[in-house]
Amino acid sequence: MPEYCTCGAELPPDSRFCHKCGKPQREEVVVEQAPPPPRSDFVASISPVATPLTPSFHNPIAVRVGLFVASIAALLCVLLPFGCVIWLPSAGFIAVYLYSRRTGQSLSVRSGARMGWIAGVMSFAIFTVVFTVGTVAIANQPGGLSAAFREALRSRPVSQQQLEEALQVLSTPTGQASVYIFALLFSFTITAVFCTAGGAIGAKVLEKE
Repeated sequence: MPEYCTCGAELPPDSRFCHKCGKPQREEVVVEQAPPPPRSDFVASISPVATPLTPSFHNPIAVRVGLFVASIAALLCVLLPFGCVIWLPSAGFIAVYLYSRRTGQSLSVRSGARMGWIAGVMSFAIFTVVFTVGTVAIANQPGGLSAAFREALRSRPVSQQQLEEALQVLSTPTGQASVYIFALLFSFTITAVFCTAGGAIGAKVLEKE
């Protein structure tokens, strides 16, 4: 049986609109679709990514580890100075080990050398304080630095002329300052090189484990 629109036009079979007046003939059923899930690559791009910490003086863990190791190394070097060739590289090695245990990171050779450098700089700072206090204490003794230097060289094979020249240098403030600066530079070089080498070796060894 043919269907008719209210306007009187005869509708084709299963027509949704009147071809004459355009009136809808059936109700539209709208099916709501769920929004598509977010893309995994987009979520990954906005999610924070934890970057590994690099040993530096801005890294509190590296500073604490370096200070702890440097304190022990400086104490051993003061008590047993002839073992500095062992204590200082060991300080760099242990600093890398403790830092890796604290952070769970495996340091590269470069980062291990940087961790050893931090321990070396802190060791040198402790040496500087101890050396300065000792120098001031000796300077306040009778005879000052000249008497202490003469006493130290008395048991060594040094000619009298060389001894007098050295004492003449120490008799002036400029000479004393020069010796003090040279001793600090020498101490810094030895401490930094040995601790840095120990840190690099420590990172290389721990990387293989």
